[in-house]
Amino acid sequence: MAAKAKMAKRKSYGLAEAKARLSEVVQKAQTDGPQQITYRGRPAVYVVSAEEWEKKRKPKQNLWEFLRDSPLRGSGIDLERIRDYPRPVDL
Repeated sequence: MAAKAKMAKRKSYGLAEAKARLSEVVQKAQTDGPQQITYRGRPAVYVVSAEEWEKKRKPKQNLWEFLRDSPLRGSGIDLERIRDYPRPVDL
């Protein structure tokens, strides 16, 4: 029973074990969150559910919305570009 409970919480698999238990790794990624796969003892990749991938992949706002909603908007900071000539350089 204790071994089964330990396996239920497991989120890291060696490559060979992940290959042998791919359906289980995918199912756990869908229910328990990202599952880590190691290669030669080092973290290599994560298996995540398609739903979580789409959530993380899409930005919450586009750049214009981000700048529009910035707390600095209307704070009086002058962001106007200085239209100056470049400094002289001796070549």
